[in-house]
Amino acid sequence: MLPTTLVHSVRFAVYITAASLFVLGTNLRGASDPFARVPASLQPLITQGKLSGAVALVATKDKILHLSAVGKSDLATGRAMRTDDFFWIASMTKPIVAVAVAILADEQKLRFSDPVEKYLPEFRQQWMTQEATAERRVLVRPSRPITIFDLLTHTSGMGRGYPASDPHWTLAEMAKVVAREPLLFSPGSRWSYSTPGIDVLGRIVEVVSGMPFAEFMQKRLFGPLGMANTSFWLSAQQEKRLARSYRIDAAKSQLEVVPVGYLYGGAVTDHARPPLGGAGLFSTAEDIVKFYQMLLNRGEYKNRRILKPETVAAMTRLQTGDLVVGRGSGTGLGFSVIHDPTKMAQNTHFNPGTFGHGGAHSTQSWADPVSGLIYVFLIQRSALAENSDIRLAYQNSVAAALATTK
Repeated sequence: MLPTTLVHSVRFAVYITAASLFVLGTNLRGASDPFARVPASLQPLITQGKLSGAVALVATKDKILHLSAVGKSDLATGRAMRTDDFFWIASMTKPIVAVAVAILADEQKLRFSDPVEKYLPEFRQQWMTQEATAERRVLVRPSRPITIFDLLTHTSGMGRGYPASDPHWTLAEMAKVVAREPLLFSPGSRWSYSTPGIDVLGRIVEVVSGMPFAEFMQKRLFGPLGMANTSFWLSAQQEKRLARSYRIDAAKSQLEVVPVGYLYGGAVTDHARPPLGGAGLFSTAEDIVKFYQMLLNRGEYKNRRILKPETVAAMTRLQTGDLVVGRGSGTGLGFSVIHDPTKMAQNTHFNPGTFGHGGAHSTQSWADPVSGLIYVFLIQRSALAENSDIRLAYQNSVAAALATTK
């Protein structure tokens, strides 16, 4: 049986068993592998009960420099984490969906500036909340209709969640539900994170492409990129490789299982569940890195053009101007974009212009166009602080490893 942890490096091939995470690998000259410190830095957090397990990856636009797994994917069964385990990547789905929309834009089948109502009539004549108190709510018409650009940049005025949901609603039905909800503000005037807004983009892809959203994603993105382990649903066999999600039980100070909200109480294998673009994908570290390698290669992957270079540039640069978004970050077209890494401790090793996205259960993916490096860090911990010691352990250990290879 192969070891549970595999570390790749340009000069090193390292095998570290789950029972011996601190044994350093050597190259042909006998030198220690600097990337061995990455899983080693996470082991104390697992021992302390803060983390069940993790998959860590570092890559360039051409190759994987490091890939390792540490800890357990299922604490109840004791199953060791593997580098090919599936994770619910949650909102890391958003930039992937944005690329699907951009493919249609490159083909001139839609424009980012198009009003949403051009493709989804239910968004015509929307209302906006002007005043809301315990006694009354005043609705007015917004200054203009929402656009695809607004959805991509979270400036549409749509809310964070759904007023009601059903595990088997179609994308068309879900779009109609959120279209009836009053906007929170006039489109383009503010920034407010909206997962339903990205779900609506999936419905637009269906309408414009003339094929089911999940089918479009497979044919136009996952297939061409070789992302064979990325889907809105898992097979029964794939579910055996699913990393379980956890949170800290405050009373017991230990990890407890937490459900994946986007399953709506159903199973990961349930194909009747809609393919939600806001947070619906399951994937692996090696699949995710292919997506970011395509972007760092200016829209091309293994001599196959996915996006135009100028489209990639537009998507991965700041598009929200002076709107208040986050500490040191803003929004591109579907991507989070770091413009001031000094504002967030977990970002200090990145350069301005680094783009990517995180997920609800603390998965992370970033591409730094200045250094040419891609970072993928997959864990399943809910309610994790942005500057958590778990994230910092990964970032700091990677930075230390990279410093020794220069």
